[in-house]
Amino acid sequence: MSDEIKHKCGIALVRLLKPLEYYQLKYGSWQYGLQKLYLLMEKQRNRGQDGAGVVSLKLDMPSGNKYFSRQRSMKASAISDIFEKIYKPFEKLEKRTPGLINDAQWAKLNLPFVAETYLGHLRYGTFGMNNIDALHPVMRENNWKTRNLVLAGNFNLTNVDELFKILVELGQSPKDYSDTVTILEKIGHFLDQENQELFRKYKNQGYSNTDISALIAKNIDLPKILNEAARRWDGGFVIAGMLGHGDSFVLRDPWGIRPAFYYHDEEVAVVASERPVIQTAFNLTYDKIKEVPPGYAVIIRKNGEINVEKVLEPQERKSCSFERIYFSRGSDIDIYKERKELGRLIVPAVIKAIDYDISNTVFSFIPNTSESAFYGMIKGVEDEMINMKKDIIRKCIKEMDEDKLLEIISERPRVEKVALKDIKLRTFISQDKGRNDLVGHVYDTTYGTIKRNQDKLVVIDDSIVRGTTLKESILKILDRLGPTKIVVVSSSPQIRYPDCYGIDMAKLGDFIAFKAAIQLLKDKGKESIINEVYLKCRRQIGLPKEEYVNYVKEIYQPFTPEEISAKIAQLLKGPDLRADLEIVYQSVENLHSAIPNDRGDWYFTGNYPTPGGNKVVSTSFVNYIEGIKGRAY
Repeated sequence: MSDEIKHKCGIALVRLLKPLEYYQLKYGSWQYGLQKLYLLMEKQRNRGQDGAGVVSLKLDMPSGNKYFSRQRSMKASAISDIFEKIYKPFEKLEKRTPGLINDAQWAKLNLPFVAETYLGHLRYGTFGMNNIDALHPVMRENNWKTRNLVLAGNFNLTNVDELFKILVELGQSPKDYSDTVTILEKIGHFLDQENQELFRKYKNQGYSNTDISALIAKNIDLPKILNEAARRWDGGFVIAGMLGHGDSFVLRDPWGIRPAFYYHDEEVAVVASERPVIQTAFNLTYDKIKEVPPGYAVIIRKNGEINVEKVLEPQERKSCSFERIYFSRGSDIDIYKERKELGRLIVPAVIKAIDYDISNTVFSFIPNTSESAFYGMIKGVEDEMINMKKDIIRKCIKEMDEDKLLEIISERPRVEKVALKDIKLRTFISQDKGRNDLVGHVYDTTYGTIKRNQDKLVVIDDSIVRGTTLKESILKILDRLGPTKIVVVSSSPQIRYPDCYGIDMAKLGDFIAFKAAIQLLKDKGKESIINEVYLKCRRQIGLPKEEYVNYVKEIYQPFTPEEISAKIAQLLKGPDLRADLEIVYQSVENLHSAIPNDRGDWYFTGNYPTPGGNKVVSTSFVNYIEGIKGRAY
């Protein structure tokens, strides 16, 4: 993606199902689980730029011994920093007393992070301050093991305000106004309640306090706790957690907005945000890894029993299509095929944009995540060329000599790598003028790949969101090559509406498609529509989220997608651009054809899966008109 849109968070949960000595004997180290966690986190590095964290949980530790250990880091190389700190005591011990580190029981009693359960997290914060306290996993500590709660997640809630109010009405005083604290305290409240109910039950049956602790640990109802805590959450979420006595869980939202996958055998249970990272870390085939169903939780009991249980009633599946288009790793075979299909399906519009002149067109992509869509586009172009060749041969076969026939059948799409990422934009240049100059040099070009003043150039990207990098950098460096026309292809549809479920796309005014629609309304003398939409959105303020309507759709209704694309091209074409410019976007229909199982498309269509989405887009429009810069949730 040419515009930098930061990724969502990632989780990794590893639970060893055998004693640590088992892994020492079979794999040569009790560190098997820790090593797998490191792999899972490294393979999901793309999902978090703000920091990372790890918590370990030791099972069956005697009283007076620490059973939780935590490390978090905000460094640029957060994962490496965390694991260097984790391994440092191990290295010191090996130097001091060689071989003692291999005694799993001694290590468990005397060293941190020698444990059976690990929870790792990679964070990108779409809301709030970035500081060490904001990093996951977060903890709610207590002297009773079954009241200890550790959480890490990939989530955004749209209704933190009403959930926060409920906590206050319960008599709590949350330490922060955020969805992280809200989720932690909501689950914590019902965890406390479950503990208290079980305590009274067993106390009435005459059990001692010590026996009661063991009975609570054995019989605590995690699905019930999660159901009571999460039933009013509005948003996308995958929440992973551990209780101090040894139970762990991963809960997915009922719309399946956020992704989660799991695997278990007799040795290990693992959950992660992406399928291929589990495949790689454990050398598994695709079919061994399952998707956590929407509304369900993977429950791993302290005794090693594993169940996938319904916690929330599943809704219409609206899993995020942007995960498939861009965020998740393309090494997932399904995602790879889907991205290729997105590229293939857009070919008819591309061929039309170049006036069917394939011979004088060079095809390329804007690195690097659009490469799969590029392969699909080229396959589609090749298929078009085959049909063209067939028509030519049928018409001219009698007059055609062998050289001409060879020339026709040998023609291929002209493929070049014309743009490459040259430097990483740093944020220490704060002035807009200085930043724009730097943006202009983020990409560089491969000279000599275009016949000047003769060739057209087609470049495909995953998505065009803001268009800033296109205008300030990419189009300028492509224009240096001297094409007569530049066609920029987006393998996804126009981004028209803000995301409120975890992607860094929260402000309407940032979107080039929205800017184009607003400008078209002004050009056509239809500015009254802008004011009408504003008044409708303004009147909704204070209503329950369930009563909100997405009136922002009316901004786009007067125009076809092609008209908006044409206006986008006008907005992106600077005065110095010599080549003609055309922008081609994927259609929503083709999107769903290519990605049939992940139909979350609210950023394209405005069809939000939860009521909170309509509230967010309405508030975002009011903020845009009133010049309010903050987020709408």
